[in-house]
Amino acid sequence: MTTRTEAPRPAGEAAAFYTGQSVFSDPGDMAGLYADLPRDVGALGRVVRGLLIHRLEPGFWDVPVDEQRLHDDAETRYVDDILRLITDRSAEPLASPRPYGERFVGICRDFTLLHVSMLRHVGIPARLRSGFADYFGTDGFHFDHVVTEYWDERRGWLLADAEILDTDRYPMDFDPLDVPRDRFLTAGKAWQAVRAGDADPRTFGLPPAGSDFTGRWFIAGNIRLDVAALNKVEPLLWDVWGSGKGDEMDGELLALYDRAALISSDDVPFEAARELFATSDELRTPRTVTCYAPFNGPSTVTLR
Repeated sequence: MTTRTEAPRPAGEAAAFYTGQSVFSDPGDMAGLYADLPRDVGALGRVVRGLLIHRLEPGFWDVPVDEQRLHDDAETRYVDDILRLITDRSAEPLASPRPYGERFVGICRDFTLLHVSMLRHVGIPARLRSGFADYFGTDGFHFDHVVTEYWDERRGWLLADAEILDTDRYPMDFDPLDVPRDRFLTAGKAWQAVRAGDADPRTFGLPPAGSDFTGRWFIAGNIRLDVAALNKVEPLLWDVWGSGKGDEMDGELLALYDRAALISSDDVPFEAARELFATSDELRTPRTVTCYAPFNGPSTVTLR
């Protein structure tokens, strides 16, 4: 007889932390919409996929979408506001997929934030992870991306990508509910690969390789986002603080990002991640950020 060995549940404080909602993931007065949702990771991911469309997908798929929504939806920071927009457009239950042209128009962060919100609501520890995916069609390029990391009682922390849970549109050679960690590199893993000389920094960011939105500075920005998400601060990907593109990284700053990359790798030490965020002015998200959103930015935004 074989006895199944289960992964140890995150320590009590960590489990409670990643099961509780954040300011960003809290459905607030829209929480009643979650009452009849399924309770497993895959089913909730498919609910999310049925409610959202990525802002680039209408162009790829020849789907007409109202121009104003292309401008405004993806700049919605908080889940309660996302849910309000979804339900203002359709009174159907959340589990009823919307036609592509009627969905909330977001980006990977929005798919992930809503998925994480639902997982936390049903008691599954979950968090956003910011990093780079190699599965969007360009050989050797790692796309700026955000996925869900959730706790599986048998195997521990796993990665899921709700955005690709449309198998007709995204045929993959892996399970989107168990994304291999060599196909999605957390920002910390990407930083370590570049620092070791094992990867070209020009292949991380937004294509094409070597564009103004690739390189070590871009990876550093994703480390800030990832460390923030590990601390349940989940702003827009366009919300910026800390060192920017033109800043030189000296020895002290490089050492800080080396430490952050180690802590925010695949096996995250909870207390160290909390301490790092609390004590670093460079990494900690300030109350007021500069938002470089493509339509309504740049602007100065005070977070809730």
